[in-house]
Amino acid sequence: MNIGILTGGGDAQGLNSVIQGILWKAKKEGFDVYGIQRGYKGLIESDFKLMKIEDFEEIFKVGGTVLKTSRTNPYKSGEDVKKALETINKNFDALIAIGGDDTLGAANKLHKDGAAVIGVPKTIDNDLDNTDFTIGFQSAAAIAAEAVQNLHTTAKSHERVVICEIMGRHAGWITVYAGLAGGAHIILLPEKPFDIDAVCRVIKKRYDGGANYAIIACSEGAKPKEIKDLVTVTPEKDEFGQVRLGGIGEVLAEEIEKRLGLTTRSVVLGHLQRSGSPNTFDRVFGLRLGVKAVELVKEKKFGYGLSLKGSKIVALPLNDMVGKLKLVDEEFLELTEIFS
Repeated sequence: MNIGILTGGGDAQGLNSVIQGILWKAKKEGFDVYGIQRGYKGLIESDFKLMKIEDFEEIFKVGGTVLKTSRTNPYKSGEDVKKALETINKNFDALIAIGGDDTLGAANKLHKDGAAVIGVPKTIDNDLDNTDFTIGFQSAAAIAAEAVQNLHTTAKSHERVVICEIMGRHAGWITVYAGLAGGAHIILLPEKPFDIDAVCRVIKKRYDGGANYAIIACSEGAKPKEIKDLVTVTPEKDEFGQVRLGGIGEVLAEEIEKRLGLTTRSVVLGHLQRSGSPNTFDRVFGLRLGVKAVELVKEKKFGYGLSLKGSKIVALPLNDMVGKLKLVDEEFLELTEIFS
């Protein structure tokens, strides 16, 4: 049996762990694995090659993806869809697509168009529906939490307000974990538009009490009530219609300085969050996902994606995992208010 695998969308810690798990299990089953280069771009262009397990030893502990990635959308044109389906049907008995909502959404469409496809959940944003966690989230959150924690020393030394802008377009999972674990005094999330005056009141209270510094963990998709649109780096959109966010930290810093007269700095973590090696959780999680994906191929359980429920990895229809984002819930939103 021939299995094609691809990684789509942004890179994430743990992608190579998934690939390693697929290679190990496939070898046990006597299956051949073909690595498709640069996500759906490689699928459209029939750019793939046989992966020999001896060439990819111990990649489970390495960040990024050995297959490279892109944000190519195979459904941007009818011709691209046709080419992608031809590549799958002519060369593979199954395709394993590793990615987030955009990548798995396209995988679901390919399955509906007749391809044998299985999805593996990956996104550092942890916003894929119907799974407790996605590969890459735990590592990214740990990096962001350490950054927030470390910013306390410089903020204290200069008696400044420091805003840490963290990835999170529509869901603030990285920010809420990083903010709580890193001891942020204010946590701002996309799920709850914030009042700049309320933020300033919390800061003033800290300074009036003698603390003389404040740390704010802010999602890139967080939005003040006073501003209608999200703050973006560029108005251009990618092939899935997503805008590139960034800059809310600077906007907020200017407002705090103007309203309180306090020196305020903004730090953008950006791609540091998805860089480096996966932590222990994502290494083990990735290996488990890879093994389970090959098991689904063996069972010919196509049109399904993998989901972590508690400690178990289960298979769910891709229809139940895509098209709806998992947002930070009310319990976590309430938790952020306790520390303000």
